[in-house]
Amino acid sequence: MSTQISTRQRLINAAIELFATQGVTETTTKAVAELAQVNEVTLFRHFGNKHGLLLAVISESAVFQELGETLRQQAQQTHSIAQAIQWYAEDRLTAIAQFPELVLSILGEARQYPAENRRIIGKYIDQISHDVAEYLATVMQREQLRSQLPVEKLASLLNYILLGYAIIELATEVNESSDREEFLNDLVQLFLGENIVATTATENVADLPANLVHTILQQAKKSGSRDYALVYVLFATGLSPIDITHLERSHQISDAHQHLLQITQGSVRQVPVNQWIMGKRYGSYTRNPLTQWLKSRKDDCSALFLNDDGMPITKQEIAARWQELTEGLLTLEGKVPTIKQAQQTWCVEMLVKGISIEDLSILTGWSLTQLQSYVCRAKEKLALEQALRLDQKS
Repeated sequence: MSTQISTRQRLINAAIELFATQGVTETTTKAVAELAQVNEVTLFRHFGNKHGLLLAVISESAVFQELGETLRQQAQQTHSIAQAIQWYAEDRLTAIAQFPELVLSILGEARQYPAENRRIIGKYIDQISHDVAEYLATVMQREQLRSQLPVEKLASLLNYILLGYAIIELATEVNESSDREEFLNDLVQLFLGENIVATTATENVADLPANLVHTILQQAKKSGSRDYALVYVLFATGLSPIDITHLERSHQISDAHQHLLQITQGSVRQVPVNQWIMGKRYGSYTRNPLTQWLKSRKDDCSALFLNDDGMPITKQEIAARWQELTEGLLTLEGKVPTIKQAQQTWCVEMLVKGISIEDLSILTGWSLTQLQSYVCRAKEKLALEQALRLDQKS
């Protein structure tokens, strides 16, 4: 088996070298076999013919190989649509530049290939667009953006522009880093323009009133130290349930002057654990519901929060605890409070206290665009407070 794999790879390597130096059309299967030091019959056994070999060269090249998985991983590390577009564009241009002569040869001679081979190459290109569409959709959903074009068309358009630029760059030997950097910046600006990407899908920010927040915290306190600490973290840090599931004991920094949590998944950052929540103080940096919960534990588990069985708590279990603790409580709109409203409440409160949108973006890992609806809600609350103060002076 190892010999077959080695032989296959030798043939692909030989094909890459010959396709790049003398073109696909002029390269014979005999020349490839001789360069790979195998019998021509062996080439036919592995690939059928020269165009079967070409398909293997394309599908197993750096331009195609493992792209889907790479994009799925990158989507979890990318925090804005601008970053997503720029990273993908830069990565693809770099991958293509590794085989410049091969890319030019394949594209330049494509019309001479059999129709079946052209269709297969087209399928590879369609698969790339599909993977890119999923990548962009993941980032846009997290940013709460929507495209004015179907995301599949958006991905195809992006790939066509990149391929066109790559061909010009390779054919004209224009590869100045400043030129590429300018192109990437222009590309991002093009896709963020109002005529192509993305109008903001305005989020309905429904922060909770102070009395309801304190009631939920009191309900949690009665339930036990774990639930009290859990709800405290939700309202004191603005973290999502998924953020909380990744927290470990070692991720907290606590002393007389600060209490921080280190977020290691997704948007890597530090967030403060606030002492004050909606006008009421809940302990100190060193003694609060979270530090008391950790102090009471006798286990060796590294997770910051555990379920009733002593295992790391899951997102679903956090949601279940919230649902039980808020049972019977209603918002001003007559609805049951949702766990997402804890995060919304923290964001609005931070803005009302005076944090800048840029600093809040750093703490949340959200884009400035995504935070605009929170800014509007904070301004509404500040306007109401100002109106009340003026009325009290009358």
